[in-house]
Amino acid sequence: MSKNFELLQRAQKEQEKRDPSGDASDNGVHPRMNLSAMAGEETVKMVQRVFLMPGPGAPRAVVFSGVEHGDGCSWVCSSAATALVGQAPGSVCVVDANLRRPSLHRYFGLENGLGLSEAVVQSGPIRNFAQRVAGGGELWVIPSGSAASDPHAVLHSDSFRARVAELRAEFDNVLFDAPPVNLYADAIALGQLTDGIVMVLQSNTTRREAARRTKESFEAANVRLLGAVLNKRTFPVPQVFYGKL
Repeated sequence: MSKNFELLQRAQKEQEKRDPSGDASDNGVHPRMNLSAMAGEETVKMVQRVFLMPGPGAPRAVVFSGVEHGDGCSWVCSSAATALVGQAPGSVCVVDANLRRPSLHRYFGLENGLGLSEAVVQSGPIRNFAQRVAGGGELWVIPSGSAASDPHAVLHSDSFRARVAELRAEFDNVLFDAPPVNLYADAIALGQLTDGIVMVLQSNTTRREAARRTKESFEAANVRLLGAVLNKRTFPVPQVFYGKL
């Protein structure tokens, strides 16, 4: 997975401060459009390198987890799902497994009605708890559902394991949005049931030591780290520095 993946939300805000008039640049394209295009291109690259690797070993079920709150994990996960459904044939389901602070449904403009919490305790096909995104092709979303009294127990239950297996069978690719690794054990539990984790780091906020501890926790739990996303970077960083993360 490319380490120069840049999601430029903060850069876009900074550009708006510098250029509130909305004037186009010399090439006739507004800078905000350039930033959006760059973010979209990097999202596609990330999707290609994680999900579309050649051969039979490409990950199909992947967890996205930040190191701490505010790393932008839900935004990265939803963007990756949207890009994936446009890059590969077949169905994509993105699951809000952050039962503590769910937000994924808002990125797709959906209601947080029946969802993962209900799927674990109720019977019926998993698609009964999924919502198809309007205009999104074969993109489906399973929101968190009603508040779970014990998220840890839900994600460690036999019923949840069975639902993960069903998701694998029902959809070509499944993306899970998980809580921060340094605060909860949920992401590691999910990683042990899937093909690996993409770790989301926030530029200027996530400390190197925290990222290192997170990586070590994955290794100790035999969870495959598929890569790291550097989110909200606002300035160019030479490639050589990425190796020091």
